[in-house]
Amino acid sequence: MPQPEGLALSPASRPTWRALLDEGGPLQLPAAHDALTARLIARAGFKAYQVGGFALAGARWAFPDIDLIHFYEENEAIRQIVAASQLPVMVDAGDGFGDVKHVTRTIRGYEELGVSAIFIEDQESPVSCGQMGKKEVVPIKEMVGKVRAALAARKSADTFILARTDGRSAENVTEAIRRAEAYRDAGADGVYVEGLRSAAELKRVGKALKGTPLATTLMEGGGKLPWLPPEEVYGYGFQMIMYPTTVLFQVTRATEQAIAALKAGKSMVEGNAVDLDTFEEVVGMPGWEQIEEQFGSK
Repeated sequence: MPQPEGLALSPASRPTWRALLDEGGPLQLPAAHDALTARLIARAGFKAYQVGGFALAGARWAFPDIDLIHFYEENEAIRQIVAASQLPVMVDAGDGFGDVKHVTRTIRGYEELGVSAIFIEDQESPVSCGQMGKKEVVPIKEMVGKVRAALAARKSADTFILARTDGRSAENVTEAIRRAEAYRDAGADGVYVEGLRSAAELKRVGKALKGTPLATTLMEGGGKLPWLPPEEVYGYGFQMIMYPTTVLFQVTRATEQAIAALKAGKSMVEGNAVDLDTFEEVVGMPGWEQIEEQFGSK
């Protein structure tokens, strides 16, 4: 009998992160702030997705992304999200929530949840959204230690460890490249270069780090990098593209509009909402009904 939606899948049943990258083309990673969004991303045909700190803090706790949420709180939220989708997922682990001991615990904990890829960053604590303000970064030696701790902590070599640098926002593109090279040489499976401002900067970084799996952010609604088509970003050498706000900001506006309409005494507008049958299909009701019919006592 098919596995019904809503039950966690074994990590072995998902493609590995490296297999996704080997397929070629841009790997677009919209952010899922809850289990329903993860399910919808899969239904839309994406190959993978991310759970980012910005969307998670904002949607689940109504907090800004300023290091208010840590491993214990995020762990349960991520467990619920991962269980709702068959897709591989990349998870934002901030700075690892502390020193190399905390990095070790974080990698092991997220790996146990079935997470396929994890990134840690080189910001000074308290960390914040990479698109907000000027950043301070830790010494390269400290971050290299965290990268090595993360690699040693993983139980499976298929767990993809991405090292993020905020060197661009802290100093400049040259510093971002210097840090990226150090993290790559320390063994990171890929490098996430945050805070780039233009196509020219993408091109420069991609050329300098050619051959290294690269990620960057395209934050719609106020980010540092203007919108670029995925294929263009990929052409500059970046295989992974993070979209931390594309879904969240539109969901926020849609929720505001729905609440305002209800307060004004208006009914739902057909076409702006799903109906009961559609929603029950999205949340996997047919599979649960099949289980009840096959194994229930009535």
